[in-house]
Amino acid sequence: MSAAMDTESTYSGYSHYSGHSKKAHRQGRDRHKSPRSKDGSRSEKSVTIQTPPAEPLLGNDASRAEEGQDDNWGETTTAITGTSEHSISQEDIARISKDLEDSVGLDCKRYLTLTVAAVLGLLVFLTPIAFILLPQILWRDDLEPCGTVCEGLFISVAFKLLILLIGTWALFFRQPKADIPRVFVFRALLLVLIFLFVFSYWLFYGVRILDSKDTNYHGIVQYAVSLVDALLFIHYLAIVLLELRQLQPMFTVKVVRSTDGESRYYSMGHLSIQRAALVVLENYYRDFTVYNPALLTASKSRAAKHMAGLKVYNVDGPGNNASGQSRAMIAAAARRRDSSHNELYYEEADHERRVKKRRARLVVAVEEAFTHIKRLQAEEQQKAPGEMMDPREAAQAIFPSMARALQKYLRTTRQQQYHSMESILQHLSFCITNNMTPKAFLERYLSPGPTLQYDRDRWFSKQWTLISEEAVTSGLQDGIVFVLKCLDFSLVVNVKKIPFIKLSEEFIDPKSHKFVLRLQSETSV
Repeated sequence: MSAAMDTESTYSGYSHYSGHSKKAHRQGRDRHKSPRSKDGSRSEKSVTIQTPPAEPLLGNDASRAEEGQDDNWGETTTAITGTSEHSISQEDIARISKDLEDSVGLDCKRYLTLTVAAVLGLLVFLTPIAFILLPQILWRDDLEPCGTVCEGLFISVAFKLLILLIGTWALFFRQPKADIPRVFVFRALLLVLIFLFVFSYWLFYGVRILDSKDTNYHGIVQYAVSLVDALLFIHYLAIVLLELRQLQPMFTVKVVRSTDGESRYYSMGHLSIQRAALVVLENYYRDFTVYNPALLTASKSRAAKHMAGLKVYNVDGPGNNASGQSRAMIAAAARRRDSSHNELYYEEADHERRVKKRRARLVVAVEEAFTHIKRLQAEEQQKAPGEMMDPREAAQAIFPSMARALQKYLRTTRQQQYHSMESILQHLSFCITNNMTPKAFLERYLSPGPTLQYDRDRWFSKQWTLISEEAVTSGLQDGIVFVLKCLDFSLVVNVKKIPFIKLSEEFIDPKSHKFVLRLQSETSV
């Protein structure tokens, strides 16, 4: 509410300059609208109130306002950005409570896995040191002298443990990017392998060295060195399984967004289905344009208008059978469907015309605003250093001159729910600070950008559901299809194996390209 009040106060300086004659003319025009438009608006309003859980919650008001406005709507109205209406039902409440329960379970599983890995890692690093120190503590007087070679092994153990510590930190101690539904098979396999390996070394150490109190201290130190060497080889195996194995491309996946059909292709190596889903989501936020549900409501409103325009009159009286009415409805719908393509064509052409017109107005307004900024900067340079204007203040000074043109363009292209006034001011101050051109400022608004470009609260979905007929821990195979589903849409992923390419060689003799040009000495005159 405070953001809307601030926006109204910002626009109040230039949104109330028109006379009362235009307002009266507009009210008179609204009173003479056809009943069909009223029916259409009532149907869309009911859809807005009774929003199902799978339908998008944004953009309904934008599409409804777009249908009843003309090119001069901004002269007598105040534009407010960043506002939206949300409805919630009992199904939404149940879904939110289920998401909270799932998040608590995922947090417990993640912390348990981290605790087990940390305890096992601490045991691994302390085991070689314990092998060397326990004989010195328990039967120090009975040990044989270590010697120069034995003391040199201490340095070897120390540096190998340091290398192992750095490699383990680089490979395993990373900030988790996501919570996967199942355990990572190779990581769990490595943890089990390390546990069995350390346990077998402790078992041999307890039976052959601790029980017998072996006095050959040089052999005990070599035993600890062999343990560190084996741990280094296991770390190399972890690098191969976790990092190198997936680098070679083996599959091509096609990702299709279910609502608008936008698709991308990616190459992947040997990955499980759940890890391939993580790669798809990472690339989705970077490569796909932001999901705009307002663009999908045009076809729905057009269909509602067609159905609202059909009326059946019973000329035979109330006792006639209803089958005649149904046949009349079907025939009328067929005739209207034959002419609907013309309506669609002219509607799209009119929309493109309005977009080009408002885009031109926006470009001119932004260029004039940036020109004004350059004049202000030239004036500020002549003042004292303490009186320089802050970039935020400069952005607030020139924003009213371009706000109306920008607002009208965003409403025409149905992007207003992704750009609040605060975000526009921040972007404008950023461009002023870095001395960017008007074209660089408009790049964000003239065409929809990737999902990561916009405010996190407006696009980020915390919960994705992986739907697959195969086990999510199994590897990718040719022909596998799985779905990543969120609240408003889903991503359908189709996996295809890269075909085997047989490349043959054909030898061309260099002498085959040589030829002799013989010229006749005599020519005809």
